[in-house]
Amino acid sequence: MTKLLRTVALFAFIGTSVLLAKPNITILATGGTIAGAGDSAVKSTYSAGAVTIDKLISAVPSINKMANIKGEQISNIGSQEMNDKVWLKLAKRVNELLKKDDVDGVVITHGTDTMEATSYFLDLTVKSKKPIVFVGAMRSGSSMSADGPMNIYNAVSVAINKQTYGKGVVVVMNDEIHSAREVTKVNTSMVNAFASPNTGRIGTVYYGNVHYYMTPTRKNTFQSEFDIEKINSLPRVDILYGHANDSDIFVKAAVKAGAKGIIHAGMGNGNPYPTTQDALAEAVKEGVIVARTSRVGSGRTNLHGEVDDEKYGFIVTDNLNAQKARILLMLGLTKTHDKKELQDMYFKY
Repeated sequence: MTKLLRTVALFAFIGTSVLLAKPNITILATGGTIAGAGDSAVKSTYSAGAVTIDKLISAVPSINKMANIKGEQISNIGSQEMNDKVWLKLAKRVNELLKKDDVDGVVITHGTDTMEATSYFLDLTVKSKKPIVFVGAMRSGSSMSADGPMNIYNAVSVAINKQTYGKGVVVVMNDEIHSAREVTKVNTSMVNAFASPNTGRIGTVYYGNVHYYMTPTRKNTFQSEFDIEKINSLPRVDILYGHANDSDIFVKAAVKAGAKGIIHAGMGNGNPYPTTQDALAEAVKEGVIVARTSRVGSGRTNLHGEVDDEKYGFIVTDNLNAQKARILLMLGLTKTHDKKELQDMYFKY
């Protein structure tokens, strides 16, 4: 009888331990406003990336109650300084971490200026269904009513939520959850600076309470054809911004500088100025891939609208904005220079 009771007690203990086991989350820091500090709580001036990952984690002690937290410093820069080298380092490290059985998800702290680009880059290159959550802040940690700590708390809450599994990379800001493909920064300084103009947010997170309402449908992460382990450099792709009375000088400059692709953010439905259009057509003849998008900020750039894309040899970017269209073209060019294949990528991802 005593032996039986001991056995029951042992299984009860094991069961309780399993129930109480916390998920393991790694937080990767890249810098940005969320890691910024200034000399005044009521001034907008600050230095981005002044705070290390250890201090970021210690500023939100309650996340340790939800998960076993580890931190790593990938970079410590303002995200306006983001570059190919950091993208490749970050994507490869995330891929490496998520292959481990003892890592259940990753949270990435990032500056808001280029968070939409970095998150989409990982959405296309990391092969995992595990949660990958980007988070930033619009106010530095030394500001009055800093939004960073709550955003981090919510980001960890999203990372440990089972519903986040398989949704691709997400961005958590201001109590909202956005798909990396859809999200963009729409305001320079307000805390509600992020939105998904074409589709809307996919969920909300309020004091750690996660609710999803939509699931991304475009291919991402584990469905992606881009293998980050085989990519060590990215081809040059430039973005040109169309406007009234435009010229051909920037197209020629991009080609001369060695651009393998040009994203042209045109007027309205991606329409270039006539002089610019002719220069883009010449660039195509020189082997440059030209992809039309719109400077409007939302909506689809349609194939064969006012522009005869077949005649000029252009492709279109569906409803991706210029900065995301550039990411996809850079990755696409690591696999092919065939325009039809590249066009198909814009309709799949």
